[in-house]
Amino acid sequence: MEKEKSDEFYSRLKEQLLENTKWPSNYLYKFIVPTDKKRIDQITTIFNMPGAVIESKKSKKGTYTSVSITVHLNNPDEVIAKYKEVSSVEGVISL
Repeated sequence: MEKEKSDEFYSRLKEQLLENTKWPSNYLYKFIVPTDKKRIDQITTIFNMPGAVIESKKSKKGTYTSVSITVHLNNPDEVIAKYKEVSSVEGVISL
């Protein structure tokens, strides 16, 4: 059941990206993750690619960290592949 929902989500996302973006293009990812160096490092490792701009900022209380990443990608499939990779990081929320 959960896989069907995620498949639907990624299918809709792909359609929107094809309609609204000229490819290749820069894409901005935003994630929120519990402040934990290991988890943040997992995300930054996934985006360890030439030209990736990675910024992070802790929440006011320091409990969570927002991670913003801008990367140049060739098509919506690459965007979705990165979202799927990041989904393996425990506690991550994709925005």
